[in-house]
Amino acid sequence: MKKLMFAMMVLISAFGFGQEWNTDFEMAKKRAQEKNQKIILVFSGSDWCAPCMKLEREIWNSETFKDYSKENFTLLKADFPKRKKNALNEDLQEHNNLLAERYNKNGFFPLVVVLDKEGKPLGQVGYEKTTPKEYIKLINSFH
Repeated sequence: MKKLMFAMMVLISAFGFGQEWNTDFEMAKKRAQEKNQKIILVFSGSDWCAPCMKLEREIWNSETFKDYSKENFTLLKADFPKRKKNALNEDLQEHNNLLAERYNKNGFFPLVVVLDKEGKPLGQVGYEKTTPKEYIKLINSFH
């Protein structure tokens, strides 16, 4: 039953963002390696963090980012909702906690960590009031 719930959460989170957002780090790494892409790991508080919501609305949901990311990035989301009705299942929450221990020790939200295809951090950024095109340029500046 837990595996079924986890699979449902993966599907729901992928559809919720309008493009293919992974919620499993190992799956994201495998995909990034197959496609020779950087991983964009986003730490978000989807139901309480105003800058997270702005980042989603202004950058992730833009057609510019969606089109570019399809060919250039593997997307990975680690969400930390606070409202009970949006609570993640236990396995996914534990997975996100482990990602935070490794890549977001200070607990910043939003935090966008750019990783190479092996999972090595290349750089990080938060919300910035800019265009999707400029945000993509910023993400691409991390080597």
